[in-house]
Amino acid sequence: MAGVNAGGGRNHNFKVVLLGEGCVGKTSLVLRYVENKFNDKHITTLQASFLNKKLNIGGKRVSLSIWDTAGQERFHALGPIYYRDSNGAILVYDITDEDSFVKVKNWVKELRRMLGNDVSLCIAGNKTDLEKERHVPVADAEEYAASVNAQHFHTSAKLNKGIEEMFLDLSKSMIAKAGEDTLTRTGGKNRKSVMVVDDEEVQVPKSGGCC
Repeated sequence: MAGVNAGGGRNHNFKVVLLGEGCVGKTSLVLRYVENKFNDKHITTLQASFLNKKLNIGGKRVSLSIWDTAGQERFHALGPIYYRDSNGAILVYDITDEDSFVKVKNWVKELRRMLGNDVSLCIAGNKTDLEKERHVPVADAEEYAASVNAQHFHTSAKLNKGIEEMFLDLSKSMIAKAGEDTLTRTGGKNRKSVMVVDDEEVQVPKSGGCC
């Protein structure tokens, strides 16, 4: 959903969902990004919760409603409830757990089946602070991400690495897709608006460091 602000730029409200197995660090990524907090203890997410983040990207005001979903197997059937109106998705795996990477591939298939190419995708290889225990080869992960038209990022919630860059890249991709939708739309309604919770506005630098 987009509008025009007083300064002439566009306002964008985007829904972003994080998907992946339990224990891969989805909640830790969201809390580090939105609140700059990290807890060494594992936080189990039951069903889903969301936080909001406001950005200013190139004069465009962007509000992200970031949904953190449960990774436990028994909650998988609830997935479509949370991602059906998503503009973007971050598929998270643990670099020390090869099975969690395999499960990411299943989520990508599901998202493409449900949302087609309308959803922007990022794949996050999380827990890079445990590089010595890596079981998912970097080359394999990046090759797979490229094959499904997704950006791949190496992240660590503990070290606060790669997270800002990942959300910034995803936001830019969603803005680009929103522009394409505007150009090709001949009528009809925009996506369903998402709930917004006020949060501190953050000015995003125009160029970020390497992830």
